[in-house]
Amino acid sequence: MALSQRYRLLAPVALMGAAALVLAGCAEGGAEGEGGGEGKTTVRISGGITGGEADALNESFAQFTEDTGIAVEYTGDKAFEGNIVTKVTGGDAPDIAIVPQPGLLKTLVETGKVLPAPEAVETAVDENWSPDWKQYGTFDDTFYAAPMLANLKGYVWYSPKQFAEWGVEVPKTWDEMIALTDTIVQTTGGPAWCAGFASDAASGWPGTDWIEDLVLRQSGPEVYDQWVAGEVKFTDPEIKEAFDAVGEILLNPEYVNAGYGDVKSINATAFGDVAAAVASGDCALTHQASFLSANFLDVQTAEGETPVVAPDGDVYAFLTPGYTEGELQIEGGGEFVAAFSDDESTQQVLEFMASPEFADARVELGGVISANKNADPSLASSEFLQEAMTTLQDETTVFRFDASDLMPSTVGQGSFWKGMVDWIDGKDTETVLSDIQAGYEN
Repeated sequence: MALSQRYRLLAPVALMGAAALVLAGCAEGGAEGEGGGEGKTTVRISGGITGGEADALNESFAQFTEDTGIAVEYTGDKAFEGNIVTKVTGGDAPDIAIVPQPGLLKTLVETGKVLPAPEAVETAVDENWSPDWKQYGTFDDTFYAAPMLANLKGYVWYSPKQFAEWGVEVPKTWDEMIALTDTIVQTTGGPAWCAGFASDAASGWPGTDWIEDLVLRQSGPEVYDQWVAGEVKFTDPEIKEAFDAVGEILLNPEYVNAGYGDVKSINATAFGDVAAAVASGDCALTHQASFLSANFLDVQTAEGETPVVAPDGDVYAFLTPGYTEGELQIEGGGEFVAAFSDDESTQQVLEFMASPEFADARVELGGVISANKNADPSLASSEFLQEAMTTLQDETTVFRFDASDLMPSTVGQGSFWKGMVDWIDGKDTETVLSDIQAGYEN
C-alpha cells in the first residue's frame, strides 16, 4: 500500500529500525500536551471502539509501523465517553483520543488540554474532506480534530424479494414512501413498519434520528443548523412539522409495529431487534442507520438462512427520501481524532490518520466506511457499504452530523431522548416539544 509522501518524509524515527520496536514496550505515552521535540517509539490512542473493530483499528497501522518504526497502541474503553474528561483533567490523557461526538470534543477542548491540529493535518483535511466535516472539529475558529470514520443514518431497510413479489419500487420522495406504505398495508393486511426505541444505554435515540431526518428534509440545512445552535426552538413550527410527519408513521396503529405489537410496543422493542423482523418477512420497512447491516449477520430468513444483504437479496436499504426528487440531504455520525501530545511521532500518526491511505487500510478490513473523498470506496466490504461511502464522498450530498450529538447533553442525550419515549407512550406533541425545550434550562 502506497504511503503519502508527506508523512514518509517526516519519519526520521524509521532509522531506528528494529531497535525502536524493541523499546516500544517500555515507552511512555504523552499527557497534557507535553512531549514536544524528539519522537517516542509508541503512540497511545484511546477511544470507545471495542471488540473486533478495535482489533481492526490496530491492524490498520501495520504498514505505517513497518515504514516508520512507530508502534501504535489503540485501547478501547466501553465507558470512554464517561471516563475521558476525568482522565484528561487528571493528567492521564492518551497521546490521541478518538472522540465519537462533536459535543464531547468541545468539552475536551474546553479543558485546555486538546492541542490544535498540526498544519499538515489541517492541510490533509482540506484536501480529503468536505468543509462540513472540518467544521465539526473546529471551535472558536481553531481547528483541533480531523475526521476519521463515518456512518450514515436515515436508511429504510426492506426486502427486495418482497418488493418484487408485490410489484412495488423504492420510493423517490416522501409522499411516494407514504403511498408505498399504504400499498403494503392493503396487500398484507397488516402494518408495514416496525421500530424499536429500547436501548441499554439510552432508550429513545432511534426516534431522534427520525426527527432529525425530517427537519433536514422538510426545512433544509440552514434551519437544521439553527436548530442545533438553539436558535430554532423545539417549540417552533419547523420542528413540530417534523414531529407531525414522523407521527404519520410511528403514531399510526395501521402502520406500526409489525411483528411486535401496537404503537407503544416501539418503546419495548430493542433497536437492533427489528433486523430479525425484516429478515423473516414479518416487517416490510424499518428506519435505522447503516450499522444495522451488521445485525443481519445474526438473524434468519423465514427459510432459516442468513439473509443476503444485496439489491436483489433478502434485505437491502434506501435512504429516506426527501420531499423533492433528486435532492439528497443526509445525517450521520463519525469520530474525530484529537491530540494531547505534540511530540514528533504523535504528529506523524495524526497525519497518517488524516490520509486516504489510513482510510483505505481500515475500510479494506471490513465493516466501516469513511467520508474521505480520496479514499477508495471499492475497498468497502459489501455493496451496501460501497454505495454508502460513495454517497458520503459525493460533493452534491448535503451532510449534517447527528443533531442530538451536537446539542447540549441535557437536551441531546437527555430531554430529547426522553421526549421521544414519552411521545410514543401517548403524550401530546405540544407538551413533548415543551418538555424537550426545557432541557436547555437544566
